[in-house]
Amino acid sequence: MPDFTPDSMPNYGERLRRARLGLAVALTPVFMLFISFTAVYLVRRGFLSLDLSGTAYVRAWAPVELPWMLLLANTAVLIASSVTIDLARRDITRRAALAPVQSIPGISLGDEHHFPWLGVTTVLGLLFLGGQLLVWSKLSAAGFHLAGGTSSSFVYILTAMHGLHLSGGVLALLCAHIAAVLHRPIETRRIVVDITS
Repeated sequence: MPDFTPDSMPNYGERLRRARLGLAVALTPVFMLFISFTAVYLVRRGFLSLDLSGTAYVRAWAPVELPWMLLLANTAVLIASSVTIDLARRDITRRAALAPVQSIPGISLGDEHHFPWLGVTTVLGLLFLGGQLLVWSKLSAAGFHLAGGTSSSFVYILTAMHGLHLSGGVLALLCAHIAAVLHRPIETRRIVVDITS
């Protein structure tokens, strides 16, 4: 029988703390990038330039007519995915807490069926990305193109960066799925889901 001393057991609390710290360090440049884009956007939007005759200052910023209903639907999808990933995090935390009880011989918690919250969240993330592409196609059909000027470039760059950020989240969700499929220890899966959320 293996000797399980406190020193030989993995310290999952410490692993979770390190993983959260690593996530915070990794997300700091992303946060700074979005802050920089937003600051440049606000400054550039108010920027005045000389007109072609050189006699007057004009505001060259072209207003964007956004497809608001589609953007609201995308926002609802994003909010729903935030709820489902939190439900996935709560479910895996509960399962990790019950794992020691289930390992006791003769103890059964019954047949538990788990709702696939991670799968739902992944589908919602992909749906959001598809919605962003649909917004781009609507903007392009309305004559608002990437090379159409500074204002249109900013809209496309900001939404592209947000889409790239969300693609990273979908990739993290796929890693959480892989950890479940490979039957990693429950605490390892808990850390992966917690960091993903």
